[in-house]
Amino acid sequence: MKAFLARALMLIIGLVLLIQLWIFSSLVWWRTHPVETTMFMRWDYLTDFKPIKQQWRDYDDISDNFKHAILAAEDARFIHHHGFDIEGIQDALERNNEKGKIVAGGSTISQQLSKNLFLYNKRSFIRKGQEVVATWMMERMWSKRRILEVYMNAVEFGQNLYGVEAAAQFYYGKSSKSLTREQAAFLAALLPNPKYYQDHRDDRKLQYRKRSILKYMNATQIPE
Repeated sequence: MKAFLARALMLIIGLVLLIQLWIFSSLVWWRTHPVETTMFMRWDYLTDFKPIKQQWRDYDDISDNFKHAILAAEDARFIHHHGFDIEGIQDALERNNEKGKIVAGGSTISQQLSKNLFLYNKRSFIRKGQEVVATWMMERMWSKRRILEVYMNAVEFGQNLYGVEAAAQFYYGKSSKSLTREQAAFLAALLPNPKYYQDHRDDRKLQYRKRSILKYMNATQIPE
């Protein structure tokens, strides 16, 4: 029995090390190469077998309006933290305690990107632990500019719709380079629940979120 437990423990340790090696090697490759598929995209495709719409765009080919909007919406302190926003986590815990349920997560863009690239959406301690490790590696291997660039190209905007270029083409029939402030704020406002808001564009919560993003987007600092 002891021998079996020892082998099982070694197998688990080996599997964990292989996962870390896969994440590390992927981050090395993606430092200079476009990210054209993520774990979320794979899960999405396996769910309904419909083609994924995504077009990579370099950082300078995406409107600064959208960069400011996405930071105002998702991670206003992005440029200042090292992957984990302690103030944001504390704020989220206080809001959740007040409501008696989970209404805020406190995850940074770096954490969200780690989850999108390597993990799955279901909450668990194992997934959260792996997200922390992947985020820690990413923040030390990539610049803030690169993290934001990949995030904008990988985040979901609707059913089988990923990345700001595909979203700009779908919602506005134009390039992400030419997004106006209003358009950028609308796309950023979709992110909490893009599949729902895709078919409910006049939703009051969505419109309120858009107005809030427009109000604060000029206060955000984007990577140069």
